[in-house]
Amino acid sequence: MGNYLVLAALVVGGYLLGSIPFGVILTRLGGAGDLRTIGSGNIGATNVLRTGRKGLAAATLILDGAKGAAAALLAAHLVPAFGDSAPMLAGAAAFIGHCYPVWLKFKGGKGVATLLGLTFALAWPIGLAFAVTWLAAVAATRISSLGGLIGSAAAPIAAFESRSKALQAEINPLVTAFQAAQKANAPQATLQTQYTAIQAKQQA
Repeated sequence: MGNYLVLAALVVGGYLLGSIPFGVILTRLGGAGDLRTIGSGNIGATNVLRTGRKGLAAATLILDGAKGAAAALLAAHLVPAFGDSAPMLAGAAAFIGHCYPVWLKFKGGKGVATLLGLTFALAWPIGLAFAVTWLAAVAATRISSLGGLIGSAAAPIAAFESRSKALQAEINPLVTAFQAAQKANAPQATLQTQYTAIQAKQQA
């Protein structure tokens, strides 16, 4: 019973940690204004980069990734009896918190960095596969959210290659939730719109 109460607290704590809008906080502290009124209005590192402040964007990327990693690692340390399930649940709560933060009326980011941090914490080869695929896709398309979608598809494949059925079963629904969050938090940047943008760039 005690372990379940700790797990419940970790999930709630993970959500609240994920809800911290580091992009908004850093841009305000850095004198770059309210991030929600800039570019896409998203609270993630990509939109911070649109302010021209690369240092703030890098800090946002690291801190957003740390939210998912910290929630997962803390759960793994405090309730090891649950195996990979506790880190997955706490990390998923952090991811949900980033996408739907209570402090910003549930209007958050896309969760790419937070999911990346979570996958690194769960199994670094999966996180590495995600990161490399994401960066390659961004380099090819110049669209971060599309790169995140493509990168997230690499996570279940890496989990399959790890031969861990439990990890596969836990990664798959998280990736599905991530892909759904992209559309929910970016109504003007759906997959169809992104592909159209790529085609226009190629024709230019």
